[in-house]
Amino acid sequence: MGIMRHSVFAQDLAGEKAVDISKAVTVSENGIVIPGAVLNRIGTMAATPGDISSPGTVIRIYDAAERWTEEQANAWSAAQPWFSGVNYIPANAINQIEMWSAETFDPQRIDEELAWAEDLGFNTLRVFLSSVVWQRDPCGLKERMSVFLDICKIHGIRPFFVFFDDCWEAESSYGRQPEPKTGVHNSGWVRDPSMSLRKDKESLYKMVESYLTDILTTFGRDDRILMWDLYNEPGGNQLGTLSLPLVKKVFEIARKCLPSQPLTSGIWMLNQAYAPLNSFQLQHSDVISYHCYAPEDVHAAEIKHLQVFNRPMFCTEYMARTKGSTFQTIMPLLKKNNVGAINWGLVDGKTNTKYSWEEVLSDGSEPKLWFHDILHSDGSPYKIEEVETIKRLNERNPRP
Repeated sequence: MGIMRHSVFAQDLAGEKAVDISKAVTVSENGIVIPGAVLNRIGTMAATPGDISSPGTVIRIYDAAERWTEEQANAWSAAQPWFSGVNYIPANAINQIEMWSAETFDPQRIDEELAWAEDLGFNTLRVFLSSVVWQRDPCGLKERMSVFLDICKIHGIRPFFVFFDDCWEAESSYGRQPEPKTGVHNSGWVRDPSMSLRKDKESLYKMVESYLTDILTTFGRDDRILMWDLYNEPGGNQLGTLSLPLVKKVFEIARKCLPSQPLTSGIWMLNQAYAPLNSFQLQHSDVISYHCYAPEDVHAAEIKHLQVFNRPMFCTEYMARTKGSTFQTIMPLLKKNNVGAINWGLVDGKTNTKYSWEEVLSDGSEPKLWFHDILHSDGSPYKIEEVETIKRLNERNPRP
């Protein structure tokens, strides 16, 4: 029994909140060593003024190679603030590759934009990584991830990363990325891995294992990271359950890496054809995540449906104005239900996500109503009333 295989939680006998003390203890084949100072601190957390009783502590050890129990997931959640944030990519990047490549990674622009996110009160970000960049420059990618995490920390933000994605362009490669197509939503976003790489499963799985293992053993106990979103919208682009074997393999590998942060993959398509994917994702995620761009009544029903799992919840994509998903209606709903609120888009930029995925404006004219995004490229708000709503809801949102 090695320490990296286990998570250790402690709780005051008279308290209601468990605390992760994994980093403070030593676990060996013969037992567990907990410093006395830790026992005293935890054992008196619920003490009232004048209480002179001896500290009392309950210890619980979990196997990190298994899915978190409901108890463990909820103990983790109880120690966190309510999280709100955005799916983030800097305005000068068209896709994941351009964000993370050595030639185009732009920490100055990122710092400026995250200062705007901090001003809005956001305390997390959902950020897509790139296996293409990792295959070309694994050490460089990890160095840039660490720089990014340092910038986030300065602005009171704990991001989480996405590894794989079934959305948009089927093929991608390292190097100069295409320019945005005029008036086209997310015209340069790429699937990861590329479809051509999925034909040879043996080779694909070797790459996936090397990639996940490298990133998760490097950052799997990094307090700057909130959690790991293993796979975005599996089965997208009519792939359906063809993606299920890869999703299963990704979870299997990630579990073996023993990260201290929770793992998740969000459900996004609620129909019978996707039931096998949804079932696997819900049954193997430590915290429940989902995407919903529907109006308030439909979104509220989905929250109620997912609450039966009795686990922390994150809506990792919402806010599409023309579909009735707005900050004024959805963000209060999410906060009321203690569901993490991660909308799509911060700053209007090369991804063109102010345009709807349902309509192309080939003349590049301004859409009557932006689809995603909160700010113009200079940081000014698209809608003042939205920014006021966001700031009000984030007002008591402490820094993580």
